[in-house]
Amino acid sequence: MTSLRDLFAADGPLARAVPGYRPRAAQLRMAEAVAEAFDLRTKLVVEAGTGTGKTFAYLIPALLSGRHVLVSTGTKTLQDQLFHRDLPMLSGALGRPVKVALLKGRSNYLCRQRLQEAARGRASAVLTRIARWADTTRSGDISELESVPEGDPVWMEATSTRDNCLGSECPQFQRCHVVLARREAMGADLVVVNHHLLLADLALREEGFGELLPGADAVVLDEAHQVPEIAAQFFGHAMSARQLTAFARDAWEQLPGSGAFDGALRRSLEAYELAVAGAVRALASLPTRIDWPQLPDAFLESLDEVVAQLETVRQQLRDTAPDDPLPKALARRAEETASRLREVLAADPDLGVKWVDGGARGFNAQFTPFEVADRLRAHMDARPCAFVFTSATLAVGDDFSHFLARIGAPDAPAMVLPSPFDHEKQCVLYLPPGLPEPAQPGHTAAVIDAVLPVMHAAGGRTFLLFTSHRGLTEGARVLRARLGAVLPFPLLVQGELPRDLLLRRFRELGNAVLLGTGSFWEGVDVRGPALSVVAIDKLPFAPPDDPLLRARLEGYRRTGRNGFGEYQLPQAVLALKQGVGRLIRDADDAGVVVLCDPRLRSKSYGRVFLNSLPPMRRTQSLDEATAFVAAHIAEQGLEAAPGWVNGSTTTATAAMPVTT
Repeated sequence: MTSLRDLFAADGPLARAVPGYRPRAAQLRMAEAVAEAFDLRTKLVVEAGTGTGKTFAYLIPALLSGRHVLVSTGTKTLQDQLFHRDLPMLSGALGRPVKVALLKGRSNYLCRQRLQEAARGRASAVLTRIARWADTTRSGDISELESVPEGDPVWMEATSTRDNCLGSECPQFQRCHVVLARREAMGADLVVVNHHLLLADLALREEGFGELLPGADAVVLDEAHQVPEIAAQFFGHAMSARQLTAFARDAWEQLPGSGAFDGALRRSLEAYELAVAGAVRALASLPTRIDWPQLPDAFLESLDEVVAQLETVRQQLRDTAPDDPLPKALARRAEETASRLREVLAADPDLGVKWVDGGARGFNAQFTPFEVADRLRAHMDARPCAFVFTSATLAVGDDFSHFLARIGAPDAPAMVLPSPFDHEKQCVLYLPPGLPEPAQPGHTAAVIDAVLPVMHAAGGRTFLLFTSHRGLTEGARVLRARLGAVLPFPLLVQGELPRDLLLRRFRELGNAVLLGTGSFWEGVDVRGPALSVVAIDKLPFAPPDDPLLRARLEGYRRTGRNGFGEYQLPQAVLALKQGVGRLIRDADDAGVVVLCDPRLRSKSYGRVFLNSLPPMRRTQSLDEATAFVAAHIAEQGLEAAPGWVNGSTTTATAAMPVTT
């Protein structure tokens, strides 16, 4: 059998099959560690810096292992990349055919039954397009139909949820794409899932319905830094007004033709809708986010009435048409909805945080546990299989204790594999001097003024990342005012176009400036000079008014622990590493990172952030930063933005005052 060292060699099968392949010592080291974890069925945690090639480093041992392996990713984009590109290529290179399956959440698959019902209800060109595709698709994966974006609301009518699925009672059950996908997954050697699906399956397993883990010999979790927060969602409880009203809407639509719609059931559904409306009305004039102890009595009383009416509707549905599949499915749904709402109402506030996001149109009541480590540990201990966690951002410096504690594996072996890229040569870290503190008025305008000369020197080609939507909105306003009517480079702002379209345009334009927050801090890969500057407005600490953060910090305080040092600081460090990691994605990339938070120098914890970043040349000199990026742009045969001459902007608008 060919050794891993031979497979990853400069003249090995990977080099012959993968364009541009180059051997990397860190990649081989990771592959050997993963293979050993598979053999010993142990845990392993690996921080693999950008460029390590961690995907191949875990896929190749998985393909060679002869075991049933579950690979979980943080995004559907990476999931599709693994299944459609990487695995076929590697399987061919190794000459080792392996049965591979792709499994996504229910809402990613066409539901034939709901499509039929939607088509009967109204005529629509989009529904007609979906129906034509439904006749030819094998997988039913809605991402196949590129002419209807995945975010289009029409998919809510043509896909199912856990609530409205008819299960084995469905007339289309034998042709159900979800059932077929799960069946293929159960018979595959390697299954590609995502964290939301895996953790939802774990939560269901606690109820006796989980299917994924029982057959796995090894589980690899890529982008593992996301796991603790996603787990908290699935091990918590939530119920929204939209879910409650959807039950009533489906009942009104489905029951008239079933023979089960008598007068008493109608009256009960009407009373149920009144109770839901009463809960919404009780929050209409209150703040959008309310801690549970501050909720008005009228809201809680309305929710109690919602539960009572659901129980009545469930019983009436069972009594009036016990053998009719539609009423049976709705009765089961009424029971499950009532149970989940009761879980939210009864959740112990000493074990987590309970709050409601409200508004004039609805609400979302949530309970999120403080920590999920014990439950994750219990699931891992219950399975005699290997668990490999990997990401580019898991450690604070070389310290994994924060991440290991959050996944319930404090003693798991962990290793840092630094990026093979030469960050000292490829990148300058610019720390603009003289900026106000983030909480002071004028900080966002000062950020724009600090970054703008670097943008001009780069000819655009910039990601400007914000820690909040408020900062994003203000930053876009100030930047447009600074630039004036004639923009020297295309300007793309999150929220003005869909995320995927923004990224596509950024890559195609080649000289754009993109302002983003949240989802643009990670999972975004732009290689080449189109991205030559990454600027960040401030350190990404969680907002202090976040209820989950407040509750967690109170939990640390009660136990005499340091919530800032043990939770807030490590989380912010990992988030900053993600944002900075957008810049250098390839051995030929180069550019400037601009960090616009003076706390990096004025606070003692600033060293923790700086020491956790790749080893970049640091400077407080604007001239040095602009000269570096301008030289890089010139080397590529590209140009700085109009108005850039010898290290300064000459546009008249560059110094326009903006009131903040």
